[in-house]
Amino acid sequence: MKPSASMAVSGKAKKLRAEGRDIIDLGVGEPDFATPRHIIDTAYGAAVDGQTKYTPTAGSVAMRNAVVTKMARDHGIEFDPSEVIISNGAKQSLFDALMATVDPGDEVLLCAPYFGSYKDITELVGGIARIIPCAAADQFRLTPDLLEAAITEKTRWLLLNHPSNPAGATYTREQLQALGRVLAEHPQVMVLADEIYERIVFDGRPFVSFGTACPELRNRTLLVNGVSKAYAMTGWRVGYAAGPEALVKAMEAVQSQATSGPSAISQAGAVEALTGTQEPVEDFRVAFERRRDLIVEAVSSIDCLTLGPPGGAFYSYIGCEDLIGRSTPSGIVLIDDSAVATYLLEVGGVAVVPGAAYGLSPYFRISTASSDEVLEQAMVRIKRAVLDL
Repeated sequence: MKPSASMAVSGKAKKLRAEGRDIIDLGVGEPDFATPRHIIDTAYGAAVDGQTKYTPTAGSVAMRNAVVTKMARDHGIEFDPSEVIISNGAKQSLFDALMATVDPGDEVLLCAPYFGSYKDITELVGGIARIIPCAAADQFRLTPDLLEAAITEKTRWLLLNHPSNPAGATYTREQLQALGRVLAEHPQVMVLADEIYERIVFDGRPFVSFGTACPELRNRTLLVNGVSKAYAMTGWRVGYAAGPEALVKAMEAVQSQATSGPSAISQAGAVEALTGTQEPVEDFRVAFERRRDLIVEAVSSIDCLTLGPPGGAFYSYIGCEDLIGRSTPSGIVLIDDSAVATYLLEVGGVAVVPGAAYGLSPYFRISTASSDEVLEQAMVRIKRAVLDL
């Protein structure tokens, strides 16, 4: 296993800052906004009222009911609370699901570029990560033909992140249904739909959950989500998953021996996030879309970099193929996107994550979860560094 690539990059940025360097860190995917005040006030009230004890392993009754309400309201999907589990962040839901179901030698399909933890968790639990490269020409989406070609008798899961980290790939209802038709022919394959960025979608696109698009696959679909990204609650550590009761019970057994239930106070805040006013979420989304546009325009002015407008999330996956083979002012040849990322950090003063961490090169990812001013300054630095090659 390797540490999170984005956290490793952020660690290098912090080290250089401690040495007196002026570094802009665009490595970590964390909203720069404060958690909305009504959520904080609700959590504070819960603590004062004595909600400071253990909750059930699968989460508090109130939180599971809030997820049930949210799924019906936003996606038209009816769940029973027994089909919902609350975890210490969405990443734990991912871990619980794979730990509960993957035997040594089972295959898990990952759509590259993929969230780096998918591969490490798969391998940690004894599975085999089968990587499906998804081309920029397809807007980094998985296509039915690619999916069909990747499935074997050992395939256990498809992990589908929509909108995706790092590329911001989004799917229409029709595109999800096309994937569903392939999966319908392979009953051994379960679908883990990671929809953590569902509220951060651009250009007027409607978000369609995989569960909404493919209800016929409900008995083998797990929907994973959380409050970290949409509600600027990364440090609260509350994620959730909804799916078949037998699967959720198996995940609960894993979680009971790992962490037990999440923080009671955090869950109280998360209930308010899901059921209270959603106005701050839209404000955040508008800001992320404006920042997306800023980055797309800036990249278009740099001849050697490429970027198609991401459809959602708060990242830009920037193509750097034309930089490979070039020499830095000190004579170092950039042999891959990891070398490009090192150059941009050490010479340009901007921390980015290389595409190698996401299974598809040559690219680098930047997080657009920073202020407009910081992003503008970062792109000026990146352009200057590229021109110096």
